[in-house]
Amino acid sequence: MDIELRHARIVVTISEAGSISRGASELNLPQPSLTAQLKRIEKAVGGDLFVRSPSGVAPSPLGERLIPLFGDLVARADEVIAQANSATAGHVRLGNTEWTPPALAAALQGVLPGNVVATETLSPAAALAGVRRGVLSAAIVSGRARLAGPDPGVAEPALGSVVVLREPVWLALPALPERTEEVWVRYSREHWLHTVEERMFTGAGRAGPAQVPHHVSTQREAMIWVRDSGARALATPSGATADVRLRPLADTELVEMLLVWRRGGVTEETLRLLVEAVRDYYCAYARTVPGYWDWLVAHRAELPELQPWLPRSPGAREPGPEPVSKSSVNGQRVRPVSLT
Repeated sequence: MDIELRHARIVVTISEAGSISRGASELNLPQPSLTAQLKRIEKAVGGDLFVRSPSGVAPSPLGERLIPLFGDLVARADEVIAQANSATAGHVRLGNTEWTPPALAAALQGVLPGNVVATETLSPAAALAGVRRGVLSAAIVSGRARLAGPDPGVAEPALGSVVVLREPVWLALPALPERTEEVWVRYSREHWLHTVEERMFTGAGRAGPAQVPHHVSTQREAMIWVRDSGARALATPSGATADVRLRPLADTELVEMLLVWRRGGVTEETLRLLVEAVRDYYCAYARTVPGYWDWLVAHRAELPELQPWLPRSPGAREPGPEPVSKSSVNGQRVRPVSLT
């Protein structure tokens, strides 16, 4: 078997992910398929590239010699792609995690009329990799995503970042009457909300819910479980869907969403327009979530990035949902609740 660029990407992705399962997730492949491909690659190079263990994979002696060469091959190919993209003037490609609403792409195109704007939804790790390689102009990721290079010993392109907004983590409930027993869906360990869950449940003085029939990989999947099974889940307002109810939590945690770019790859003016467009879009979106706009106004001191878009007091606010104490969702008053 001849070694091809796609084989090099497989090896590099597994190495950076630290496990075959996480590598399969980033490559959007079934784990058995990726395992089989890796075995064929290892057969072609004459030995194991990784040492397997319950905690993941580490380079074998052969891998220590060959994986950097695979990485160099991928980097050179990505540089060709980046140069080709930069040669096409006026193209802006934004990566986003979880999901990307059509209205966001339209908002970005509206502030960059002289550019062709394209969006792409992918995992935080893949989004950061795309920015490093120059195939993405910028990406919006959770502040908990790793911004450092995958290998401290390898020179990585410098990344710039700015907090574009901060979101609270709320409780998602089914639109229909809740189940009598308390059942939750939780997030997988690879998802950035997993550590938030752990802290919030610990802070509420409990180890976590007893009944957890499923762990999800995205907020969209969590909302499907809430809607269809009547379970509960934690979610950010932008990760929720219209067919579930959101309730603010009394002691919520704010999570930072970052705009990340490769230094020298995007002009300062384009970055400024992107940041302002995302914040403007987000505030427009917040008005569609019952009670959320009023929550933002009441907590404006904690949201410095959004202050230019938020009125100084509820009495001076722009048109939006009724105040939190008076608005309702399916006939129920919207008020902060506790996890306990």
